[in-house]
Amino acid sequence: MLMRLLDEQYTRTPYYGVIKMTRWLQGKGYAVNPKRIRRLLRKMGLEAVYPKPNTSQPNPEHQVFPYRLRGLAIERCNQVWSTDITYIRLAHGFVYLMAVIDWYSRYVLGWALSTTLDADFCIEAVGELLESQQCEIFNTDQGAQFTTPRFTQPLLDRNIKVSMDGRGRALDNIFVERLWRSVKYEYVYLQELQTVQQAREGLAEYFRFYNQERLHQSLDYRTPQHVYWAGSS
Repeated sequence: MLMRLLDEQYTRTPYYGVIKMTRWLQGKGYAVNPKRIRRLLRKMGLEAVYPKPNTSQPNPEHQVFPYRLRGLAIERCNQVWSTDITYIRLAHGFVYLMAVIDWYSRYVLGWALSTTLDADFCIEAVGELLESQQCEIFNTDQGAQFTTPRFTQPLLDRNIKVSMDGRGRALDNIFVERLWRSVKYEYVYLQELQTVQQAREGLAEYFRFYNQERLHQSLDYRTPQHVYWAGSS
């Protein structure tokens, strides 16, 4: 129950750290202390200091690339792709979701689920995408899943520029952050997901809806698929 409450409040107020989360729960009548809340946030993969999900920790041996999107005009499909990882709760446990989104069209190009934060599921999902298409710039955070050469080298081999968020800057990857809010408020929080398989099937249907049916005001009330297909043809 505490993890469910923390997940929902974090989605509303990602800038809340351990102390604010503790005070918020205490205000709701829960007898918790900062030590317990810090442990739960870490278990969920949520950063307690920065306004960024701490689903990926940096590896000091990996190269960190500069952030290349500040002030950049996003003018076409496949100009910028970005990815991130978020926590998805189940009735008894949780999984991690990663997705790749095209910045211009908001189209979700691919996604994957994992029960661990190992880099493999991210590498495999992006590798499948690169077999048929590619972008000009690929943006990630500075987590070890994305800084490992196993992730960055296939991008560099295709002359794709690698961009990485500033440490603790959630808004550097704003379109993925908005996607996570949509996924949670429009699907996850409305369900009682029991198993990984149920989550996988439900998210597949949600992303189909998101791409093909969900109208976006920022896209002049068109769907991501409409904009992406028109811009990629």
